[in-house]
Amino acid sequence: MGMTTSDVHGRDLRYFLAVAEELHFTRAAERLYVSQPALSKQIRALERQLGAPLFDRDRRGVALTPVGTALLPHARAALAAWEEGREAVRRAREAADGTLVVGMSTSPGRGGLLPAIRSRFTEAHPSARLKLRQVAWDDPTAGLAEGRSDVAFVWLPLAGADRFRWVVVATEPRLVALPAAHPLAARESLDFADLLDEPFLALPDGVPELRDHWLALDARGGRPPVIGAEIGGVDETYEALVGGLGVCLVAAGNAPLLAREGVVVRPVRGLTPSHLVLAWRADDTRALVRDYARAAAEVGLREA
Repeated sequence: MGMTTSDVHGRDLRYFLAVAEELHFTRAAERLYVSQPALSKQIRALERQLGAPLFDRDRRGVALTPVGTALLPHARAALAAWEEGREAVRRAREAADGTLVVGMSTSPGRGGLLPAIRSRFTEAHPSARLKLRQVAWDDPTAGLAEGRSDVAFVWLPLAGADRFRWVVVATEPRLVALPAAHPLAARESLDFADLLDEPFLALPDGVPELRDHWLALDARGGRPPVIGAEIGGVDETYEALVGGLGVCLVAAGNAPLLAREGVVVRPVRGLTPSHLVLAWRADDTRALVRDYARAAAEVGLREA
């Protein structure tokens, strides 16, 4: 039976992939937000087009046939390529519009850093649009690596550093945030040695360089940290502190995000400072990117 590629659509492959990953039609339908009968019908139509069954369905459940197994890596690759294509189209459209997407995991704050950079940047590019994008803490590049942001405020050390360029916008001491009821909270300042046995709040496993930096592995003399809990955002960190799950290090400029009721922040001796940088992809040579970076560097120097 002859078949042209135009017979099979992205939706068919997405449906097939969901069933192949869940091995359960109802769960796959829920994941896709479609009805189970609609999903089954679509899969049957795809099987007719391919001239072979993709799944064995019996009382025990759903399993991939050899044909389904053969299709799986190609379906994944095709969908990934389509996603990349859509991302490239988005970037091309925004470049034509003069839009710059600025990624960040927490608002840089710091006495009006963003407005100061914006005003310098728009002098050079009056018609450009700046789009701010919040990115979860599990992406240490704040969207840069996947092309979801054009420039991003991130912390050093940066994973895959050779792929990026950056300018430092703030160099700040690492402070410690503690529950207000913690015995050490009564002190005006602490030595890092006082904190070595404390449980620490840690960033997700997927960001090892940053996780190690905020656990101050460089200052522990080889002693492994005690992990009290994992944190993925500001509110989660605040709740974990108030709940007494651990202490955590925080850059001076981010201290106001955590120093609320029930939490105190104290200076710590024996730690190197933290560096907030504006980063961009090394292969991105657009004037918009270069000029935003220049504005960030100038504002950063003025703050220092």
